[in-house]
Amino acid sequence: MTESPDPNARDLIEFYLDAGADAFIGEEPVDRFALVDGPVAPKVAERPALVREAAPPIAAPARPAPQAPDEAATAARIAARSATTLDELRAIVEGFDGCALKATASRTVFSDGNPQARLMLVGEAPGRDEDIEGLPFVGRSGKLLNQMLKAIGLDRTSVYIANIVPWRPPGNRDPSPHESAICLPFILRQIELVDPDVLVCLGKPSMQTLLGLMEPISKARGRWVTFNTGKRDIKALATFHPAFLLRSPLQKRFAWRDLLAIKKALKNG
Repeated sequence: MTESPDPNARDLIEFYLDAGADAFIGEEPVDRFALVDGPVAPKVAERPALVREAAPPIAAPARPAPQAPDEAATAARIAARSATTLDELRAIVEGFDGCALKATASRTVFSDGNPQARLMLVGEAPGRDEDIEGLPFVGRSGKLLNQMLKAIGLDRTSVYIANIVPWRPPGNRDPSPHESAICLPFILRQIELVDPDVLVCLGKPSMQTLLGLMEPISKARGRWVTFNTGKRDIKALATFHPAFLLRSPLQKRFAWRDLLAIKKALKNG
């Protein structure tokens, strides 16, 4: 009659299995502690190593070498001039790789509104909400802009909205001067193709980039200047960005004056 296994031995084997020891590496047990100062133990049998055929290396996709800012701006200027319609310009911007911001943005934020509008609004760059939806001026600042337009009898179907830079900077930081300079040919061509009667720069960066006014926007806002669209001279002014007005609601009274001036210019134009 076969003897039943020692229950202690069975418990010990189950312990080793739970610990992950599921194979023997020698015929005889070896006291590893005795090897520290004692004689060299006989070499235990080694299991043959599993030989695997090395997979062929996967070639990394070729990436174009980054362009210097002046080279990228030149390439953007040449590409922008080749666009004869806004749809062509949108496709060119979406395919442009000269600005590093495109690599970190979710999508290109080109424009919103009516391309035939008499009023064009230009901000600085998309934020988080714009990057998600692919449209300029959405979220809290977009809702405030909608209210501002409604106050003078307008809405998004009667204006055209864009940004200097069509890609969101990481962390919603301000675009660098180099990044703005690279993207400038695209917004200039966009303004030329829309050919509005009135151009409004929302915020200081847009004012500085398009109108060349380096003074504080608190002093420059509401003052009409002349802007050449590439086809003709039009009226242009700067006013506060809606995001700034959310942080500084007392400045809304000055923005209201600017809105009334814009309404008057459209009526008299």
